Amino acid sequence: MQFPDLDKLTLAQQVAQMVVVRASSHLFDHQIQYPEFGECDQATLKHWISDLGVGGVIFWGGNAGELSLRIQQLQAWATYPLLIAADIEEGVGQRFTGGTWFAPPMALNAIAQTDLPKAIEYARKMGAITAQEALAVGINWILAPVVDVNNNPANPVINIRSFGETPEIVSQLATAYIQGAAAYRVLTCAKHFPGHGDTGVDSHWALPVIPHDRARLESIEFPPFRSAIKAGVDSVMSAHLLIPALDPEMPATLSPRILTEELRHNLGFEGLISTDALVMGAIADRYGADDAPVMAVSAGSDIILMPVDPAIAIQAVCHAVESGLISAERIKASVGRIWRSKQKLFQEWDGVRLTQSPVNSQPAALMTLAQPASRAVAAGMLQDSIVTQGTLPLKPAAFLFGGSPRIKKRQDTAGKNIIALEEILDTTFLSRSTPAITIPTKLGYQLQLINRHSPTITIAPEESVILQLFIRTSPFSGGLGITSVAKKLLEQLLANGQLQGLVIYGSPYLMADFAPLLPPEVPCVFCYGQMAAAQSIALGKLFGN
Repeated sequence: MQFPDLDKLTLAQQVAQMVVVRASSHLFDHQIQYPEFGECDQATLKHWISDLGVGGVIFWGGNAGELSLRIQQLQAWATYPLLIAADIEEGVGQRFTGGTWFAPPMALNAIAQTDLPKAIEYARKMGAITAQEALAVGINWILAPVVDVNNNPANPVINIRSFGETPEIVSQLATAYIQGAAAYRVLTCAKHFPGHGDTGVDSHWALPVIPHDRARLESIEFPPFRSAIKAGVDSVMSAHLLIPALDPEMPATLSPRILTEELRHNLGFEGLISTDALVMGAIADRYGADDAPVMAVSAGSDIILMPVDPAIAIQAVCHAVESGLISAERIKASVGRIWRSKQKLFQEWDGVRLTQSPVNSQPAALMTLAQPASRAVAAGMLQDSIVTQGTLPLKPAAFLFGGSPRIKKRQDTAGKNIIALEEILDTTFLSRSTPAITIPTKLGYQLQLINRHSPTITIAPEESVILQLFIRTSPFSGGLGITSVAKKLLEQLLANGQLQGLVIYGSPYLMADFAPLLPPEVPCVFCYGQMAAAQSIALGKLFGN
């Protein structure tokens, strides 16, 4: 399709194309879940799209069917087709139920330690399946892969979202992911430049500082971005970090030295540069709703992602151009890159209908989600990255008491299935029908759920316990509050000889911390994933099913 000449758009229309707003994937206002993070009512969203002409929308969660309808609705409101973005680093199913949900990228790092070619092939298939399923629901901008090198086990925001702990592995796996997605009309995104892997602070809440010198950045943080650019990644997202070696004053998202000099000039990146979400605390708590967008554009960003107030952001950037702070040519350069990106995505646009290739956003396309071959790839990643120790399989009638095995008849066994997780009420991976609950229940275990707010856990002396820990870092989590509760409980069970088996879902760093505490005979299973498929595989290992 042909987009109009930029000179035919007003300045405000040009700037609006640089803005990507957050939207609820649900169809009705009363379903809105995260108003504090930019989800707004229908009337406001339609105004942003139809009247202001924002260039894109980012979605977070819901189900794939409703999302598909929602995207068609929003595209019909738009004068020009929208970029539709989502943080689907682990596949469409990570955010939108119905799609394929892969293990976190770090699972591929574990596979790469013994079989690098297999890990690379998994990464390629992961990129291809994610792209195909994204198009099936109408997503055209995949905010992945994460190319940060996670060399800080305490990293509260990247962690297992990374492909690994060395630039070599991250580069190879991220490149394969990008190449897999390249067969489809989607945009990919390398994040978070210039590298968020060695931080101990979550930038969703505060501004991390990276103290390393340029030599260290050139050897660890930069190489995966160089590889992603060479592989043809379509966009790069900035990090909300302060890196004194590159710019002692401005966070990377607002730094011309980092975005223009380093990324655009030194690394030679010609695609879209996007901010990370400007509502994140590292930026929103320090800079105003009008200042941050202006500073980001001045620094070199083409995309203003999730500004605190889209209308204020557009007005502020327009005023900066009119006052001479930002040149009109600078805005046209960004919109030109956005135009070229959209031309890659859309074959036909008549203001109502949208066609993307090779899969479009029609209901029949939803039937391509989570096909057996795709789920087999996801299951293979889980199987090949699982870790076990101790005596397996576990016999449910046997438990440890006082350090010695003791067998009781099944009808005399009082066993508990204790599940510890960060949030009980808001989880996408656990329900009464998921394997972490149903499998132990069928074997006679009684369920108990705990989180970081749970009071002291009382366990009768005659009870044996299988302990399942769902613990991983995630954006906005504010840390791992459940970890200390879980460790205290584990130590209590070990001291009383009541721990029958341990299953950890999520963090390999937690496994490394907890596993040495276990007696050699106690069975332990670690799985990177937390979804139902991961639970089934992990408990299959534990019980030998």
